[in-house]
Amino acid sequence: MPTMEPPKPERMLSLDAFRGITIAGMILVNNPGTGAAIYWPLEHAEWDGWTPTDLVFPFFLFIVGVAITLALGKPRPGIYAKIVRRTLIIFALGLFLYGFPEFKLATWRIPGVLQRIAVCYFFAALIYLHTSWKTQARIAVGLLMGYWILLSAGTDLTKVGSLASVVDVAVFGKHAYKPVYDPEGLLSTLPAIATTLCGVLTGHWLKTQRTSFEKACGMFVAGASCITLGWVWNGWFPINKALWTSSYVLFTGGMALQFLALCYWLMDIKGYTSWAKPFVVYGSNALAVYFLSSLVADILYVVKWTEDGGRIVTLKRFIFEHFFLSWASPINASMFFGLAYVLFWLGMMWLLYRRRIFIKV
Repeated sequence: MPTMEPPKPERMLSLDAFRGITIAGMILVNNPGTGAAIYWPLEHAEWDGWTPTDLVFPFFLFIVGVAITLALGKPRPGIYAKIVRRTLIIFALGLFLYGFPEFKLATWRIPGVLQRIAVCYFFAALIYLHTSWKTQARIAVGLLMGYWILLSAGTDLTKVGSLASVVDVAVFGKHAYKPVYDPEGLLSTLPAIATTLCGVLTGHWLKTQRTSFEKACGMFVAGASCITLGWVWNGWFPINKALWTSSYVLFTGGMALQFLALCYWLMDIKGYTSWAKPFVVYGSNALAVYFLSSLVADILYVVKWTEDGGRIVTLKRFIFEHFFLSWASPINASMFFGLAYVLFWLGMMWLLYRRRIFIKV
């Protein structure tokens, strides 16, 4: 529900900027002008390996974890109801997006991006409230090792043969994103929770009494260690976003740590904040802008008409062809469309930010 209260004074601007950069990246990679012409950094890896696009989702789960530690505090009356309420709302918003506009029950996708965020938030929040940071670290390691053992026990790590794919097909069937697997599937949510716990542990570090410089250095060193471990593990358990492999968790978690350390050093230590204002605007209404931008993107496909000659044209295709493809090459036009969409939603969120309206769930 909309509120008229600004963020708390102790809110970390660097975290909002990090969140905003991540959400802007999500919107950019999800909304090219055409899927037939995309620069490779704006596409997911075909299977094993990674591209910059494959960093976006784990970055957001990492931020969710950091926010859990900084915002929840200790158990108190009503905290569990708040966690359950937020989980259900985020999950329901995700279901709505994948059902819109026809809401066909037979093929309505159950897993999804917001659904995974909701589940990871729920379990990470409960773990945070009931355990120490040492236990949280052990749980994260246990999830990564256990997931490695589970998938290694399967036949292979292909789209069709991996244990995660087999489970998704068996549980979700036609309610999955792909015929043979789901990138936000059931089994792969376990290591995704570990990604969120990496953020929780980072939040603990940020709440210590160490100096800001020590905090930034600690995040950078920890990030370098995780990247190295993830890259080494890649030799036995390939970095893979769709399977959310344990090596992928370490590698992307390390990247997130180093990126947050950079934002923290620039904004909270050196005081360079003006460059990040657009991203702070995005980050202050992150879930709202993700949901609304996804909904409008669907509407651009839903609105369509038939031109002379019988060609069916969607509103998105009309905008792309007349305002971008008319003066740029297909691949550049596709990129410029995505950038324009990001800027459009920046304008919408700026209006809310100026009026101190922050939509929370």
